Amino acid sequence: MLRNISYIVLLCLLSISCAKETNETRVERLQIMEVPPGFPELDHSVGNEFTIERWDLGKKLFYDPILSKDGSISCASCHDPKLSFSDNKDFSLGVNELLGTRNAPSLANVAYHPYYTREGGVPTLEQQILVPIQEHNEFNNNIILIADTLLTINEYVEMSIKAYNQEPNSFVITRALSQFERSMISGQSAYDLEYHYAIENSMSDAAIRGKQLFESNRLACSSCHGGFNFTNYAFENNGLYLDYADEGRARLTQNPDDIALFKVPSLRNITLTGPYMHDGSIETLSEVIEHYSSGGKAHVHKSDLIQPLNLTSIEKSDLITFLESLTDQYFITNNNLSDD
Repeated sequence: MLRNISYIVLLCLLSISCAKETNETRVERLQIMEVPPGFPELDHSVGNEFTIERWDLGKKLFYDPILSKDGSISCASCHDPKLSFSDNKDFSLGVNELLGTRNAPSLANVAYHPYYTREGGVPTLEQQILVPIQEHNEFNNNIILIADTLLTINEYVEMSIKAYNQEPNSFVITRALSQFERSMISGQSAYDLEYHYAIENSMSDAAIRGKQLFESNRLACSSCHGGFNFTNYAFENNGLYLDYADEGRARLTQNPDDIALFKVPSLRNITLTGPYMHDGSIETLSEVIEHYSSGGKAHVHKSDLIQPLNLTSIEKSDLITFLESLTDQYFITNNNLSDD
């Protein structure tokens, strides 16, 4: 009898311990939406305000290959958390190992983008979710069919009802995924610690020299890569080629003046997101710096800001050191965001 009572007490203690652990985990997950110093407040889509239940569902979907037609790839296949939610290939592999048509961008701070895709044709994060789902060379699937599959899985039905008070459907899938992606906030790099958290000596002297050079009138890098997210989100041509296989923004607008214009990417975590450019044609940051130092090719739509810089070897090194200071180690090792 005493042994039975002791066993029951032990179960109760374990239950209390587990409950405490769950609550602590819940608090940690609530903190993922905290906005770093120097960042604007996040806007959530009406009807898709942040809740833990919605975020949990979105995370589960993000790492589940069930979204692809043949069950072979997930969102994380092309957006690896350790690579700032990008990948290390020029073009990612989709279903049936088909090559994608553009280099996969980082999803860090994707919640702050005013529009999506490299030609800017998608106005909201919720709508962007549909792009990889239906693209032939990516998931090659139909969101209605995905919802039908989720309806057969009790866990997804329960999570969906808890999160949105309805069973899995296209609304739930797009809202939940965008909920998780909005939490991919990166703002704790050495640069941030130095200038936004006021932690001295977070950046080396070389990185600070690189920052000053980056922001100088001579280089004017910050004209396109300025602000808290190191991008102005404009559509520009940087003289990568004389002739482009990809039409860029003209693919959307059908305007000849938009040929070979692409959305300016963020430079946050740039050391992790190579290869670079819309087609992954430049392998290293050193080559990127060389490209801009040369002034690029004389494409008819090349930005007037792209001019020969004639950088010295020390200046090139300092610029790269500054770009390295934009790597956010906390972000890429945050267990809340990974599937580990």
